[in-house]
Amino acid sequence: MLPVSRPSRRFARLLALVVLSCPLIQAPSAWAQGAESPTLRKLLDTGVLALGFRVASPPFSYLDAKRTPVGYSIDLCRHIVEAVKKRLAMPELEVKLVPVTSATRMPMVANGTVDLECGITTNTVERQRTQAFSLTTFVAESRLLSKRAAGIQGVDDLRGLPVSSTIATTSIQFLHQLNQTRHLDMKILAGLDDRDAFRMVQTDRAVAYAMDDVLLRVALAGIANAGEYVISDTAYSVEPYAIGLPRDDPQFKQLADGVLAELYRSGEILAIYRRWFLAPIPPKGVNLQLPLSEAFKRVIQQPTDSPDPLHYR
Repeated sequence: MLPVSRPSRRFARLLALVVLSCPLIQAPSAWAQGAESPTLRKLLDTGVLALGFRVASPPFSYLDAKRTPVGYSIDLCRHIVEAVKKRLAMPELEVKLVPVTSATRMPMVANGTVDLECGITTNTVERQRTQAFSLTTFVAESRLLSKRAAGIQGVDDLRGLPVSSTIATTSIQFLHQLNQTRHLDMKILAGLDDRDAFRMVQTDRAVAYAMDDVLLRVALAGIANAGEYVISDTAYSVEPYAIGLPRDDPQFKQLADGVLAELYRSGEILAIYRRWFLAPIPPKGVNLQLPLSEAFKRVIQQPTDSPDPLHYR
């Protein structure tokens, strides 16, 4: 087969847009749905899909030794990208990899800089004001990590003490709410990322680090003296993770949800999960040994995009 020249690609995209726009042409239903989706229309026009990733949030989204984005969320998003290519009949669709942080991820989805946000973002009612979310892809719980010698049993032990979390996360919002409702007078320290927030406990700037349990396990998996730390038995919130999507584009969400639902129905999600949570992962070969939670098992059986924590209890 002869290679397709750039002018030919531009002509093909132009022809596709004409087909989408012309009511006299009986286009296939997939194209008709594309016509109604602002995101798919943009991808047809530009030939580029922007995929947002996290630089250092294993095992969900991070850079490997070759500086390539990898992880559980990245794998799920790549399945969605392939479905987009097929829907648009654009195998040459370019995927632009865009680094995001906990502070920039949602604004970049909201302003159209990123089409898919493939990281560790909790679906909440508040966040749905600016963006949409896919079906739930993981269920975490927020807990406290502290040095064993500190004797922290729960939030009441944090009264008047410095506590860290990561900027622009549900965990740091939770700490501020605790301060207001229970008058704990904690000094809340915001880390620029998860490693920064954990380092505050390591260096005794904070007595505890509030974050999702899976990310606390990741933090301990990367250090030699993990036995000196403890994660609280008590969970303080439920965190349903999902892929970030553009708001007010139900057709694009339907496409993404359809891909995830098929991964769940076929059982392929189990192999993807094992790869990142039950096997050694790059670059250091750490195995988190984290079995499927009962909450996520239920999601696989009955897929949902609910932001309500009670739905996962």
